Amino acid sequence: MAEITASLVKELRERTGAGMMECKKALTENNGDIQAAADALRKSGLAKADKKASRVAAEGRIAMAQAPGKAVLVEVNSETDFVAKDSNFLAFTEEVAKVALSSGADDAEALKAAKLGSGETVEEARTALIAKVGENVQVRRLARMESGNLIGAYVHGGRIGVLVELKGGSDELARGLAMHVAAMNPPYVSPAHVPADFVAREKEIALAQVKDSGKPAEILEKMVAGKIAKTLAEISLTGQPYVLDTNQTVEAALKAAGAEVIGFVRLAVGEGIEKQADDFASEVMKQAGLA
Repeated sequence: MAEITASLVKELRERTGAGMMECKKALTENNGDIQAAADALRKSGLAKADKKASRVAAEGRIAMAQAPGKAVLVEVNSETDFVAKDSNFLAFTEEVAKVALSSGADDAEALKAAKLGSGETVEEARTALIAKVGENVQVRRLARMESGNLIGAYVHGGRIGVLVELKGGSDELARGLAMHVAAMNPPYVSPAHVPADFVAREKEIALAQVKDSGKPAEILEKMVAGKIAKTLAEISLTGQPYVLDTNQTVEAALKAAGAEVIGFVRLAVGEGIEKQADDFASEVMKQAGLA
């Protein structure tokens, strides 16, 4: 049998991210063949990944990749913020974003089959990463934008990502608007994009609020119209004060630049995922036999 040296164990550990004892055992079982040992650990890692697949992964990172005329955002989730900051996890998210841009994949499911520079598919690399970090990892969402117009892209702290399509204007304005959407999270581009049923409901509420004021009908109508206009401005990108120049609205900034926002997309890590609230104190007491 080949000698299992410390340097061989170290090399396998660096290649696979597995623990020292697991690496030594794999090398021993495969007569020092590092490739066979790595394959054995990968197989073992896949089995572990299956057990972790049901865990809630609501932390993670938004990664972005951009090229002339196109950009993508990808959300990759982990179970904890600790793993979301791990160098292996960060490298994976950046690679996934790059291949999402180049592959043309339109959703996370299609992205799984795309190949990374290593020759692995995204799905194969994901399961290998699970074995390394010991947590469930999911490639959850992909947002793509391709256009002959300008595309502003911005990621804030790896937690929020935004793409904005801008007709006219400048690259600086497009990115500034992406920053605005990241900060203010407007649901709609403009008041004209707000659904009619929402407007009708707001009118009904506003009328109920002023009907007992004793004012003439024409005054009440103006009061309701003012309330509705204020509400629609608050929930619309164009009606909000521009975060990079709060002395003007986004609409005014667009008008000054001769530009128009065609649309935008915003992704935030974990939004829509029901997070599990762990009572760690109770868990520790239970394991210690104190509860």
